[in-house]
Amino acid sequence: MRRSLMALSLLLAACAPQVTQAPEARPFLRSEAFYPSATGLEWVYVPEGEPITSPPYRVRVEGPALYEGQEALRFRAFGRGEDRVYYRQVGAFGVRLLGFQDPSARVVFTPPLLEYPPEGLLAPGYRWGGRVEVKVELLSPSGREPLAQGRLDYAMEVLEEREVRLPAGTFRVYRIRQVYQDQAGQTAYEVWFAPRVGEVRTREGRILVERNFQ
Repeated sequence: MRRSLMALSLLLAACAPQVTQAPEARPFLRSEAFYPSATGLEWVYVPEGEPITSPPYRVRVEGPALYEGQEALRFRAFGRGEDRVYYRQVGAFGVRLLGFQDPSARVVFTPPLLEYPPEGLLAPGYRWGGRVEVKVELLSPSGREPLAQGRLDYAMEVLEEREVRLPAGTFRVYRIRQVYQDQAGQTAYEVWFAPRVGEVRTREGRILVERNFQ
């Protein structure tokens, strides 16, 4: 049975056994960027519908890095056995995703996938998208092993702007629909993005319960 490239790459990390580390004590920070990306910023999430006391998922900006020879920022997502690093570029062009890696697999998008557009364009009704080549490799002590490669089309649309109340506070958010299409089919997600805060609902259906900046 064929799986979509996006689903396959995300599934690999979920299958890899990991040890969840205890959170480190970190100071409260300040960030004024439309797309927050300063080193040390951290977001804490729980799955929608679960108590806020449930074991959390965390996303932390770990700082500059190189990915496939390109300068990027490391965004580490971890919790409940997951541990994955996303490599992004953030600038006047918006937010680009170069790829991601976990202990079992490495995924590369060529050209980088545009997750968010320039901040001045983000508004209800705005659409963007593109086509990327996706390369998925398995990682082992002996090196990398090619697993899958192909094209991935993506289309994003800002559905609306509205106010939402979450455990982390009340936010004005953009509801964004993400659609990914490859030879195996189509997959759709919805995220809620709050300017200068970040994603308050992720495409996995996790809601923000805490952050270490304002």
